[in-house]
Amino acid sequence: MRKFLLPAALSLALLSPCAIHAQTALDQLATPQTNNSSLLTQPTLSPGVLFLFDLEKKFAQTTLEGGGKAFASWFADDAVTIENKQAPTIGRAAIAAGAQWDPKQYQLKWTPQGGQMLPAGDAGYTWGHYEGTAIDAQGNPVTTTGRYITLWKKQADGSWKVALDASNEEPPASCECSVNSLPGATPTKP
Repeated sequence: MRKFLLPAALSLALLSPCAIHAQTALDQLATPQTNNSSLLTQPTLSPGVLFLFDLEKKFAQTTLEGGGKAFASWFADDAVTIENKQAPTIGRAAIAAGAQWDPKQYQLKWTPQGGQMLPAGDAGYTWGHYEGTAIDAQGNPVTTTGRYITLWKKQADGSWKVALDASNEEPPASCECSVNSLPGATPTKP
């Protein structure tokens, strides 16, 4: 249920499974973060990124406990979500209408792996890995995994809300990443 919004041309390149793999290999923030509780445990992360990671931790925990209703409560009134092969969902009311899952039937978990606070300190983003597990009609778990990005924005009242949430499903395990695999790329000979 994590969702993604970028201008169309940029999103095609950024959301390509191989482009994400290539970016991860180059990104200094790509090292997975497992304990985001203090500067002592994550000395290379800025206080701003640690703040964003703490927001993500609270967002994820309330969503795990409260399901879709809790998920939607974190969004700004004018927030946008985008997910695979779906039109954008615009506004917290529309997001809430589409996030009607019960935590007993669907569990959404995610872990931030990187992020950045903007210089003004009033917005920032996190990105990472998500896992959603639903129960099918036969009572069997069905799991979907992928990558997400969340844009956080400080509100007029001082609270922080999700302005944009976007996701894409995990690339195939055997992804042969190259420039040729990017959408719109002209194949070149080796």
